[in-house]
Amino acid sequence: MIDPREKIIKERFRNIKRIVSVAAGKGGVGKTLIATSLALALSRRKYKVGLFDLDFYGPSCHVVLGVKDIFPKEEKGIIPPTVYNISLMSIIFFAKEEPLPLRGKEVSDAIIELMAITRWGSLDFLIIDLPPGIGEETLEVIRFLRDSEFLLITTPSKLSLEVVQRLIKLLKSTNVNILGLIENMAMNNYMGVSKKLANKNGIQFLGSIRFDKEIESAIGNPEKLVSTQFFTELEKIVERIFLTNQSHQY
Repeated sequence: MIDPREKIIKERFRNIKRIVSVAAGKGGVGKTLIATSLALALSRRKYKVGLFDLDFYGPSCHVVLGVKDIFPKEEKGIIPPTVYNISLMSIIFFAKEEPLPLRGKEVSDAIIELMAITRWGSLDFLIIDLPPGIGEETLEVIRFLRDSEFLLITTPSKLSLEVVQRLIKLLKSTNVNILGLIENMAMNNYMGVSKKLANKNGIQFLGSIRFDKEIESAIGNPEKLVSTQFFTELEKIVERIFLTNQSHQY
């Protein structure tokens, strides 16, 4: 039996020009920070941007943005609230701070429901923060959002590189568009290892972001975040991969 929500999902995402899913092989590599900062960098350039936190077990885009006491609006679906000119949707609006004990089909059903009820409207970019690893969230994005471009995040750590390689293999086997690989928390003594991994797997290496000891104090304070070394280096990558030769009507 065909789920009627599948047709609705197509309509919900119809007026979004580019969908970028930010993924990582394992946690702790700065995936959510990069996804949220990417949304901030694009919104600061007057693009219409959405941020979709699909990390059901550890939603934290709202933490990076310092969001409290805001809620979606119900109107023939759910209209995401706007924060720093970003339309933000997260399971946190429904689960609050409680754990979400979902598994198997329950996870897929929750993802499909959230995709079906969210009214994004017209966007230039929708940034999706996926959970680490290869779980239901990633598989459902591949299933429903075939136009999504996957932006992969790793650190120079051997553990992170090993796991992200498996993620690359999965994504390549499904023929999705892999935008490329970003190395976060780069250190001089590990220079080049992430680039070698990208080259080995035939994907683009998009650049490195050096370890920034000031970043922790900027989480929850976007005004401070945009002045960090981390954000400056991410913006250079954003300029190169998203904004070069791209026209935009304000």
